[in-house]
Amino acid sequence: MSTEQPHRPEQPSDPAHPDWSSTGFATRAIHAGQDPEATTGAVVPPIYQVSTYKQDGVGGLRGGYEYSRSANPTRTALEEALAAAEAPAGSTARGFAFASGLAAEDTLLRAVLRPGDHLVVPDDAYGGTYRLVARVFGPWGIDHTAVDLTDLAAVGAALEPGRTRVLWVETPTNPLLGVSDIRALAGLAHDAGAVLVVDNTFATPYLQQPIALGADVVVHSTTKYIGGHSDVVGGALVVADGAQLPGDLSSPTGTRDLADAAAFHQNSSGAVAGPFDAWLTLRGLKTLAVRMDRHNANAAAVAQFLDEHPGVREVIYPGLKSHPGHELAAQQMTGFGGMVSFRAGSEAKALEICARTRVFTLAESLGGVESLIEHPGRMTHGSVAGTALEVPDDLVRLSVGIEDVADLLADLEAALA
Repeated sequence: MSTEQPHRPEQPSDPAHPDWSSTGFATRAIHAGQDPEATTGAVVPPIYQVSTYKQDGVGGLRGGYEYSRSANPTRTALEEALAAAEAPAGSTARGFAFASGLAAEDTLLRAVLRPGDHLVVPDDAYGGTYRLVARVFGPWGIDHTAVDLTDLAAVGAALEPGRTRVLWVETPTNPLLGVSDIRALAGLAHDAGAVLVVDNTFATPYLQQPIALGADVVVHSTTKYIGGHSDVVGGALVVADGAQLPGDLSSPTGTRDLADAAAFHQNSSGAVAGPFDAWLTLRGLKTLAVRMDRHNANAAAVAQFLDEHPGVREVIYPGLKSHPGHELAAQQMTGFGGMVSFRAGSEAKALEICARTRVFTLAESLGGVESLIEHPGRMTHGSVAGTALEVPDDLVRLSVGIEDVADLLADLEAALA
């Protein structure tokens, strides 16, 4: 077992392994990293359910594979496909697949932070991210500041040049759907010597490409839209080509390359995606574009219906012109996504609505083909109760699926009656 920098698989430069970097998004999602298998011509990457690989003499690795924690062909296919999906057309990036979104976040933060460092996070961040930062990295000696990322002056004031290593961005945020200016935040982060990390789970690479706007690293819970079918848990990092570690840090491999540091920590910590999970996620990625088109259309209809309903206090959806980030979202996204939040007016009413839907299933998570409803205050964001990140107790979050939209509207109408 190697505990040093893992070998990267060798990729031949021949017509059988074409360059997909300049093709359209859907083409990259279906083909990048997924060439037909050499022996049989199988058009879908096989599941390499294997832990170790025969060596042709000591150190004689076939394609760079020695042990599946370090690299596995199915995971390699997913990592290459994710990198191609997130990288701006004509450019490259490096992808890393993990056992969960939080495993990806944990690995990244270990790679770029040291005791005494500081990071800036959204004041409406995902509860799991905040728990990791405050309750896992906090005792390790990492300080954080939660700030409204839509207030650029406040972000600038929160950054501490020389100590702030990371500016962590979610846009849209979970569950309040705040929209932040990625390009402007990239400038602030880099001026302070920090790296810009963007959680792109809600938008997906189909709707938003943070690396093109200046981000150094993109984070995903691939459990959500990329997997898309509520049948696999996973996470990913995509590191921009040329991204460097913050400050004077160097990776244990002796370089300042952020992707090298991520690779070392992925291998050393070992929270990698298993072959079958990687295969399921890769299958989901292939249909992301067509699914997101339907998620967008259905969510827009649901948001408009709720916005006109007298029983709803407030609707939060970037596609509505009433949303404070609507114009910015229209500029940096190609669609407004499938997530809709609304305020019911009281916690009791919010809980009643959650209990009465039938097409919308009461469950945590999001991004699957089926519609879900949840009460963030008591479910996904219970870990931030009593903190500055506490969400309103009358908030309801919808993950709008791809069912017939008439059925979704009828279900909400009955629940709100």
